[in-house]
Amino acid sequence: MKSAQDQDLRTTSPQRDGDTEARILDAAHAVFLRHGTAGARMQDIASEAGVNQALLHYYFRTKERLSAAVFRRAASQLLPRAIELLASDAPLDEKVARIVQLELDHLSRSPYLPGYIISELHHHPERVRQLIAALTGMTPDDLRPKVVSRLREQLDASAQAGVLRRMAPDQFIVNLMSLCIFPFAARPMIMALLGLDQQGFERFIDRRREELAAFFLGALRP
Repeated sequence: MKSAQDQDLRTTSPQRDGDTEARILDAAHAVFLRHGTAGARMQDIASEAGVNQALLHYYFRTKERLSAAVFRRAASQLLPRAIELLASDAPLDEKVARIVQLELDHLSRSPYLPGYIISELHHHPERVRQLIAALTGMTPDDLRPKVVSRLREQLDASAQAGVLRRMAPDQFIVNLMSLCIFPFAARPMIMALLGLDQQGFERFIDRRREELAAFFLGALRP
């Protein structure tokens, strides 16, 4: 005689490629980003998805597999378009403006994302290489020259023309991305220090969206 769990898995298996798996992943995404992998419970994810734990385990087997799936999904929202922009032939000022808009718009919709990704990479550093390969089809060693070489050409040309001060491309990338990401990674601290509620923080980001590109480029002027 089959158990209730076996019956549940048997009756739900035809839906494996349907909406249920996506709903579970959506729920896990929300729970993991709020609580981190260590703080998330499978029961919380099941409740968020509106399913029982047996069905949760049927689709993803373990919390570790579900965590890896959520991490791939979360990081895919943060990295590829920024990498594509940095490696493009767009002028430097256009790159800066577009990356600022791209990152602040996306992170405003997913404010827990930076803190989650930073925490996951601290606990699972091996995921960096796996992630970049999965998202771009290239290893970090192959991707780095593609991004850095074009930026170096543009930065060197701007410095020679007297438009910008000299800056190494790695510093340019880290400085720009940090200015975009830090307010969201440190959101609770910033809200407390500046006395902001959620609406106040949103207004703070709106101002940053308008001012950050000019601030960043202004800091590079000779």
